[in-house]
Order: sequence, then C-alpha cells, then structure tokens
Amino acid sequence: MTQTTDINRQMLLASRPFGAPVSENFNLVTSEKPTPKTDEVLLRTVFLSLDPYMRGRMNDAKSYAEPVGINEVMVGGSVCRVEESNHADYKKGDWVVAFGGWQDYSVINGSELLKLDNNMASPSHALGVLGMPGLTAYMGLLDIGQPKAGETVVVAAATGAVGSLVGQIAKLKGCKVIGIAGGDTKCKYAVDTLGFDACLDHYSDDLAEQLATACSSGIDVYFENVGGKVFDAVMPLLNSSARIPLCGLISQYNATELPSGPDRLSLLMGTLLIKRIKMQGFIVFDDYGHRYNEFSEQMAKWLIAGDIKYKEQVVEGLENSVNAFIGLLKGDNFGKLVVRVGPDNL
Repeated sequence: MTQTTDINRQMLLASRPFGAPVSENFNLVTSEKPTPKTDEVLLRTVFLSLDPYMRGRMNDAKSYAEPVGINEVMVGGSVCRVEESNHADYKKGDWVVAFGGWQDYSVINGSELLKLDNNMASPSHALGVLGMPGLTAYMGLLDIGQPKAGETVVVAAATGAVGSLVGQIAKLKGCKVIGIAGGDTKCKYAVDTLGFDACLDHYSDDLAEQLATACSSGIDVYFENVGGKVFDAVMPLLNSSARIPLCGLISQYNATELPSGPDRLSLLMGTLLIKRIKMQGFIVFDDYGHRYNEFSEQMAKWLIAGDIKYKEQVVEGLENSVNAFIGLLKGDNFGKLVVRVGPDNL
C-alpha cells in the first residue's frame, strides 16, 4: 500500500470481458509519477471508489460515457491528497474528490475537483453517503420517486451504497419500506440497523410470494438497482400511478445474451400504460449535479442527527481492487466498497 516518490502504479484495462470480468482483463503496471502543468494539480490517491457502473465502461459500446480504452487506466472516483498544485485554489495536503481512476497518482485540472473540509473525520465518505451514491439515492427517490407518507417503497440491493440510503430516506418520509437483499445477514442488518419494515432474501425460491405478502397494499415506489427476477416479482404488485426510479440493473451487467423465457416487454409496456406508471432512468451528475449542495447539506444534517446509518467496506491495497470489483458484481460486498490505495498522511 506504500506509495513511493516517483513510481505510479496503474491498473489498466487489458482486455474486454465476455460475461463476468476476470483478473486477466486487468493489468497492474508502473510508470513515472506525472507532472502537473499550468492550472493542474498532482493528486495522490488515498481512497478509490468501486461501483457497478464501471462494468459498463469496460464494454466497447455506446453509452452515456465513453468506454475505457484498452491499456488505459480504469476509471473511478477517488479521494486524494494534493501532492503538488499549480492552481490558485489548492495547496499541498488539501483533501479533494477527483475522477482520478485506479492509480496512485493523477494530474487533473483544478476546475474539475471538489474540495473537501481538511478536518473531515472520514474523507472516504465523500465517495459514498456524501458522494455519488448518496446523491443518487437522494435525488432518485425524492425527485423521481416522490414518496408520500403511508406509501409502500420497495428497494432492491437494499444494503448497498445506494439502496441502504434509499430505504432510510423513505422511512424519514413516513413510508413503509421493504428491502430486497442477498442473504440472511444483509436482510437482518436492513431491519435491525437501517430500520426497514422488512427485508427479503432474493435467493429465496418463493421471493414473489414473500413480496406479495409483505406488500399487501401493493407497491407505490420501486427503486430499481437490480432487474431480472427481482423486477419480475415486483411488476405485478405495482399500484396505479406507481413510480420507478431506474438507477441500475446489476443482474444484467455481465449478460452476454437476452434472458431466457417469454418476451416480457409487451407485459411491461402494458403495465406502464394501464396503471399509468412513471419509470425513469437517470445519470446522477448529468441530471442532478447542480443540486449537489442541496443534497450535501441535508445528508450532513441527517448524519449528525443519527437519522442515517452508513456502512463502509474498505479493501486494503490497489493490488486487491480487481478481486474486490469482481466480488462487487456478484454481491459479495456489504456496504459501500472502497479501496485504500495509500496512506492518508500529509
């Protein structure tokens, strides 16, 4: 985990995966530490965020962002110390959030950075509850889902970085919250620690029946992170005028072909039409980046008051990022997954 003076370790995309990523799709190399130019800042990565969207960036396919090129550094958000600055707004030792990627050092224009409070107790939280996942949960639920007191909210991947916050915010808004997660441990955490009304194990053979029982009055808001059989269980229970913030489809990210079985598209479109359901995808910083301050202020208040609980899983060392990322796509993580790339000393 030690970062040396002149060496920059970089995790490159060596090849594009077919299906689930494997270690051979990545290559850890070393290069010289970069040098900042005018208005640029040299950053030393301390924490790296691992997120499901990264799987899509490994594909050579048109999407909302350009794919990572072969032999290019894997993309990712990071919390960094400023090592050297040629920008008036930053000095050596400052904490910043950057899009520095899977590497020890990066050079970024100062205008593209978010400065953090240098006295921040847990800087890595800027990659989770106070960062992109938090903003995703907050805006997706409140702006698209628009939950009302007394309504039933269902959230998939309920103990993940986004889902755990969606459920807690919905509870703060007076809703009945049903989570769906993988395994008894995660489900127990969702109820006992996060305060969900119930949480169902998506590995259960009778998930659809359990969900129908838990949602006896139907579903008013479904926050979609997963897709697949979870959505199959949700769709018949959707109430008229239900809202579906479409955040992710992690069950499909490694798919190499369409799912087997009957074509569900006509059924979905008919359900949306007849029940007048709103289903909306969103890219959080493209759609809501201008409202980050609003989110940050409110989330900080909830955290200070103890209204929001937050779980973080930290993996030590850039060299372990690949296995951690592969596990993330299988649901092995418990909470927000970050990699400690280097020491956080000045």
